[in-house]
Amino acid sequence: KRFKEPKAERRPWRIWFYDTSKQAIGALFIHFANVFLSDLTEEDPCSLYLINFILDATLGMLLIWLGVKVVSWIVQHKKYTYLVFGEYG
Repeated sequence: KRFKEPKAERRPWRIWFYDTSKQAIGALFIHFANVFLSDLTEEDPCSLYLINFILDATLGMLLIWLGVKVVSWIVQHKKYTYLVFGEYG
């Protein structure tokens, strides 16, 4: 994906690694949480895993999006220049 970015706007390797590692760690956490939670039930664990995954991919993303919007508004309103999303200094 990094090589698909325009060369003038391409992130440095270190920042690209930080961005992708956050996504990978989040995906691993959700995967293992789903495996653990689906193992706690007497129902079909695969169905429960799928339900958890779909809820995370829909409702979870909506909550994250809302959180980013609220925090971005607060940062802009209070003029906290070091807390702007996507700006790494």
